Amino acid sequence: MHAAVRRYEGVTDPAEAGRLVDEGFVPIMRQVPGFVAYYWVDAGGGVMVSTSVFEDRAGIDESIARAAQFVRENLTRFLPNPPQVTAGEVVASA
Repeated sequence: MHAAVRRYEGVTDPAEAGRLVDEGFVPIMRQVPGFVAYYWVDAGGGVMVSTSVFEDRAGIDESIARAAQFVRENLTRFLPNPPQVTAGEVVASA
């Protein structure tokens, strides 16, 4: 399995960003081959974090591309700063 974590800082409206992600982006993620799980977390203080889990690196790469496109098209007013993206192979899980 592979995972990607995207950290967004300076989020201006976490509730609306969460609603848009839930209604618009989660269905997109479910369509990516190898999808395992997706989480969108309000970490407080204008920080939101997403975690994507896929069976392989190709799924992660596709999820990163689709996330960038979705943010550009739907969330720039709520996510004014580019995310910090970390991706790699899952080496332990529960």
